[in-house]
Amino acid sequence: MLRKHNKVLASSFLMKRLILKEKPRRANKPLIIKRNKLDLIQDPLYNKGTGFSYQERDRLGLRGLVPPAYVSLNEQVKRVEIRYNSLEDPLQKYEFLSALQDRNETLFYHFCVKNIVEIAPIVYTPTIGLVCQSFSRLFKRSRGMYFSLSDKGQMNSMVYNWPQDDVRVIVVTDGSRVLGLGDLGVQGMGISIGKLSLYVAAGGIHPKHTLPICLDVGTDNKELLEYPLYVGLQRPRLTGDQYFEFVDEFIQAILYRWPNVLIQFEDFNNAVAAKLLNKYMNECLCFNDDIQGTGAVVVAGLISALKSRGSSGIEALINEKIVILGAGSAGLGVANSIAKAMMSEIGISASDAYKRFYIVDVEGLLGGDCERATSSQRSYVKSDLPDKLSLFEVIKSVKPSMLIGLSGVGGLFTEECVREMYKHNKTPIIFPLSNPTKNSECTAEQAYEWTEGNVIFASGSPFKPVDYKGVTKYPSQGNNMFIFPGLGLAASMVKARRISYRSITTAALALSECITAEERNRGQVYPNIERIREVSLHVATETAKVCFEEGVAGIEPPTNIRKYLENRMWDPKVYSDLILERGFSSK
Repeated sequence: MLRKHNKVLASSFLMKRLILKEKPRRANKPLIIKRNKLDLIQDPLYNKGTGFSYQERDRLGLRGLVPPAYVSLNEQVKRVEIRYNSLEDPLQKYEFLSALQDRNETLFYHFCVKNIVEIAPIVYTPTIGLVCQSFSRLFKRSRGMYFSLSDKGQMNSMVYNWPQDDVRVIVVTDGSRVLGLGDLGVQGMGISIGKLSLYVAAGGIHPKHTLPICLDVGTDNKELLEYPLYVGLQRPRLTGDQYFEFVDEFIQAILYRWPNVLIQFEDFNNAVAAKLLNKYMNECLCFNDDIQGTGAVVVAGLISALKSRGSSGIEALINEKIVILGAGSAGLGVANSIAKAMMSEIGISASDAYKRFYIVDVEGLLGGDCERATSSQRSYVKSDLPDKLSLFEVIKSVKPSMLIGLSGVGGLFTEECVREMYKHNKTPIIFPLSNPTKNSECTAEQAYEWTEGNVIFASGSPFKPVDYKGVTKYPSQGNNMFIFPGLGLAASMVKARRISYRSITTAALALSECITAEERNRGQVYPNIERIREVSLHVATETAKVCFEEGVAGIEPPTNIRKYLENRMWDPKVYSDLILERGFSSK
């Protein structure tokens, strides 16, 4: 815990004033910049606050513009810890960190990387859900770009309003399905910002290469339409062909300026998510994290769970019966990811893979003639079982070994359902993956209680360790941050042109390899978050190999792919020296 040594830290920092004794540390690679004086201090990418060396203060025109004491980055982190530890409310912690990010990104990311276990739930799920719900009220300073209906016809020019020429990763949302919270309109920007914070902290992408974006096409959220502080367009959400024309103008404008950028689609609703992915996945470098990222994380977790049960790994999937609660883009994305992994790694046919799944939507099982099934759901319809069976009836009839929740509704894995599953499988694998925490299909404590402590459990939002009859159980979090930072690192650094299904499956297999024997013995199916940069590097390395094998990389293969990527991961543990570009002058 960060709070553990708070009083000692404050005493050391305030009384001994170690800041006066510590010499500046120098970065290996100086940065050439085009700003100085107040413009530099007000740029969070390069601002160091009291961390500017005295030489920098002279050559960058900063004397008198910052307090006279030199404070090293490590001591600045201690100052941040003192303030952060004084806060109790998660939303207040987020506001504090957001303000820090807006004035000094190196310090912000150094603090995040150092304390990633505690910080990840603040800058992303579950706290980010509260942030998005409160986004308009909390709004202080713009971050990223907004493309709205009022910009139609102007996007090719407005992309040049962004100051960075080398954008490599974009996370874009239209706010139509934020986590399990529904339509939050322009307030979904919090998701794009949070995801990119993890690309930087976990994947080592430099923040200047990232761009969060929100598409404001209106909202159907009645409360936001009537909310006087709402910062988006207060009009009904655009739909149909006009919506897809708007998105296409945006995509073409982005590719016009940054043709090699990775575009991550985030939190688009079920009506458009798969259509957008299918339209653009072969045209540009893009993926949908809710569909493909979640799918890869689940595949990795299931492989790890099977190994914990004593099976060989992915080959054992052919013997499993998998019930998925949730038939939207996330649920089908997970089913498709597992099926494709089975086909590619085991060698079975598509029909044999689909037989392993039982998909349950809000009305019940997709069974019988199931007239409501969409074209993307049709392969999973169970014609030999009655349509609309309840989840409990499906479990009782099918006797599944795996139960995965992507419904977005809390509490649907009831005691009756879990106990019925446990009757037929003494080591059930249960993954309630809906976010935020209140939407989890069941809690870790419930799962352990209802299975006499014998469940293999992973959730979408984090749960604390559970004491079950004197034995500590360690639930895992199936967090997409185990996948997308590494995927982004690989794609951007090898200049990939496409992300294939094989790349996604490879990322999943790479993640499954990262768990240690100690972590497995604790009952985990995912690695500790503390090792996230190590995990991201391994995922990136294996994914990059696929890019070279498939011929979609834009560079020649380096001799050592892992070392090539590792050397290009940005590490915010030390400030870079700043040098003013030759010939630059400011009034």
